[in-house]
This record gives sequence, structure tokens and C-alpha cells, in this order.
Amino acid sequence: MMEKKYGLWTTVAMVIGIVIGSGVFFKADNILMASGGNTKIALIAWLVGAMSMIFGALVFAECSNRFARSNGIVDYAESMVSDKFAYLIGWFNGVIYYPALAAVLAWVAANYTAVLFKQEGGFVWIMAVIYMIGIYLLNYFSPILSGKFQVASTVIKIIPLISIAVVGIIQGIRSGVMMENFASATSEVAGGNGFAAAVLGTAFAYEGWIIATTINGEIKDSKKTLPKALVFGSLAIVVIYVTYFLGIIGVIPVETILQQGDNAVNAAAGAVFGSVGASMLTVFIIVSCLGTLNGLILGGSRGFYSLAIRGQGIKPEFFSKVDSKSDMPTKSAMANLFFVCVYLAIWYMNFAGLFPNGTFVDISELPIALIYGIYIVIYIAFMIKMKDLSFIKRFVFPILALIGASIVVYGGLSKPSVLIDLTISIVVFLSGLLFYKKTSCK
Repeated sequence: MMEKKYGLWTTVAMVIGIVIGSGVFFKADNILMASGGNTKIALIAWLVGAMSMIFGALVFAECSNRFARSNGIVDYAESMVSDKFAYLIGWFNGVIYYPALAAVLAWVAANYTAVLFKQEGGFVWIMAVIYMIGIYLLNYFSPILSGKFQVASTVIKIIPLISIAVVGIIQGIRSGVMMENFASATSEVAGGNGFAAAVLGTAFAYEGWIIATTINGEIKDSKKTLPKALVFGSLAIVVIYVTYFLGIIGVIPVETILQQGDNAVNAAAGAVFGSVGASMLTVFIIVSCLGTLNGLILGGSRGFYSLAIRGQGIKPEFFSKVDSKSDMPTKSAMANLFFVCVYLAIWYMNFAGLFPNGTFVDISELPIALIYGIYIVIYIAFMIKMKDLSFIKRFVFPILALIGASIVVYGGLSKPSVLIDLTISIVVFLSGLLFYKKTSCK
């Protein structure tokens, strides 16, 4: 078994650091667009969208108090649903969920690096490979240093968010811009998709917190530490997101945000930080992406290991080995790197137009609907099995979490590419049955 080496702050940094990636910097205009330019509706959408994460964290915090082995969500599903269902979740996460998101994050970090240095073409893909291999080697050779990097990058990435939040809110109150934005809804986007679409946008922004549970077998006193990290981290994210949104609308009129689109965040940074704001923000976004990438690789490297110690998956005796020097499941980490490379190649093929009929395989979103569908099954099982809990913990928390998860599933099913996304996700999920062993070790 692996050494208990991660403390509370590293675990909190995992929760916050994985959720806060690059997306939060560009969500304000999307949420406002869907809300028809109405800041009140947009703000409520941010709060409602947090429901899935906060109450999901409360449910899984209770699970982590009782079930702890080597991979949070797999442990919980194993204890409350079935061994086979838990195995398929672990297989799905290891084969597609973690590596696909990691590949996209490596590309996003590289893309912003190209913007910073005014580079184009192959530079982006070269940097994506460098970032991917660099973070992988960091986790491979020094998991403790990787944990410290997770804490440092999390602190660094929230600096611009908190700065824009504090300065923007103060300036917005003094100048009256914030009150003006709240007092009237713009007519710029009368065709906004509505509240549900706005909530959907925020729900995707909150995705990723569950990945922190993958290291529960390496957390010191995990039954106390992990619940605290899940709850504290989730609440911190909500506060950061909501105050950041208030900061944005405090320094820029809604009409300008909608006109600027994704560039609105740079305009806000310029208003808060001055002329060098855009460049500073780009650096922060790169660090933010690398922090999220680190968390994904840190969690993903344990994927096949968590199955192998149960006697499951491909060659359990091979993937269950832990390096005595680095205290890393090196074989599992190598498998994760292989899949990250595969998905980075697929991502490249999208932009190179190598798929027939202009098909774009969006690996950044295709596993989301299924993973939230899995959460729903666990929430239902939680309500059935946890008979010793109070009514609020047994029913209220999971029902609210279930509602939030259902919004995300609805969003995934409403995408134009739903058939491609679901087909790939289901095929990957069920392919794990080829390597399932009825008799396994526990």
C-alpha cells in the first residue's frame, strides 16, 4: 500500500485547484448571455449551479468517513452499489475521464503560452507535449513535490480572481456601475437561452472536485481530513466564483461584457491591474491550467492501481506494484501517460481536420454526462443504504446533489454531439467488462 503523505492543505488544494482551471476566467460572459443580460438571474445561476458541488461534497464527505481504501468514488460505489459497478467506474475514469481532461488542459496551457509569446502553429502542440511530460515526471519522481506544487499553483491562481473580486466590488460600489448593472437588464441579448442554460454553464465550471478523492489512500487520517477538504474546498470555490463575478460586473457594464465576449476578462484585468493586466492575467491562467493538469495527472496516475489492488483490470499483479523509492504506482502512471498521449493525438486530429465530414470529437466534455449519471446512481444508493443518518443527511443533501447532477446530465444530453459523446462513453464504460474478474481480492 502507498504511504500516507498528503495533509489537509494539499487535499484542499486538490479540490480547489482542479475545479478552478481556465474556464472560470471566461464564464462571466457566457452566463450573462444565457441569462439575457440579467445580472440578477446570472448571480442566482452561479449559486444554484454550486448546489451539485456543495451537496455532492457533503454526501461524499459522509462516504469518506466510512469507506476509505485507494480511490474515493470507486470505494463508495463498491460499498453502496456493487463491486462490478465500482470497477466499471474506476475503469471509465482511468481510460477516458482523467486522461482526456488532462490532454485538453495541457493544450489549453500551451495555447495561452503561445498567446503570451505571440507564437503560432506547431508551437502550441510542442508546448502541450512539454507541459504534459513535465507534470507527469513531477508526479512520477516526486509525488510529495507534486503535492506542494498543487498547493502553490492553487494559491497563485486565486490571486487574480480575488484581486478582481475585491477591487472590482469596491470600485463598482463607488462608481455605481454594479448597482446600475443590477438595476437594469440589458436588451443586447433578448434571445438568451434562459435560466436553465445559465445554470448549466455554471455547473460545468464547478466540475472536477471529486478527483481529490482518488488520493484518499495517501491522505493522513483520511476519514477526518478528506471530509474537511471536500466541504471547505467546495465552499471556498463558491465564494471565489461568486465574488469574482461581482467584481467583473463592478468594473465593466454588462453591455461591454457581452460585446467583448471572452475578452471581457482581459478588459476587467486592465481596469484592475492597469496596462500590464492582460499579460499578467495570461501568466496566471497558464499557472492555473498547469495546477489543474497536475491534479488530473496526480489522480489519474492512481487509476489502474486502484483496480489492480482489488485484483481487477488488466494484469493486476503488474499494475499493483508501487515503486519503493518514489512511492508511486509507476506502472499505473505509465498507463495514464499512454492514454493522455492518445487523447492529445485525438485533440490534434480535431484541429487538423483529420476526422471525416468535419467531425469534432470534443474529449473535454464527452465523459461529463455519464460521470454525473454515475453520481446520481450513488446518491440514490446513499439514500437507500445510509439508514442510520439523520433525515437531512440521508435525504435532503443527496436530493439536492441529485438535482444539481441532473442539470449537468441534461446539459450533456442536449448537446448536438450527444450521440457521439454517449456512444464513446458507454462503449468505454462497458469495455471494462472484458477484464472484469468475478473472483477478486479485497
